[in-house]
Amino acid sequence: MKSATRYQIAASTCLIALIFLCLAWEGWLAPLRPGGSWMVLKGALLLIPLFGILRGKRYTYKWLSLFIQFYLMEGLLRATSDHGLIQQLAIAETILAGALFALTILFVRATRGPKIEKAAQPG
Repeated sequence: MKSATRYQIAASTCLIALIFLCLAWEGWLAPLRPGGSWMVLKGALLLIPLFGILRGKRYTYKWLSLFIQFYLMEGLLRATSDHGLIQQLAIAETILAGALFALTILFVRATRGPKIEKAAQPG
């Protein structure tokens, strides 16, 4: 199995796990307000890149590597400022977002074209 395929499978798994974590967190486990809140949309936003990631679209991996940093920052912030279940969920979000960030970078590097060296210019 090629390394790009392994990165794609791992990134897809992390993304799906992060979607379920965010939806469960804000919907049932520890919502911002009792009964749920609009913060559940942060999990729904991750559905946008899902099909591109599953299909191995390089462009989707590129922009997801930038987008996922918001989830990494939120997880770090809430892991260091909250306590109890919310802190544990934030740690899980941080781990998943960090892993997804690394996997998107690795996939993009593994799928780039051959490097073309410039011919020596007479000086």
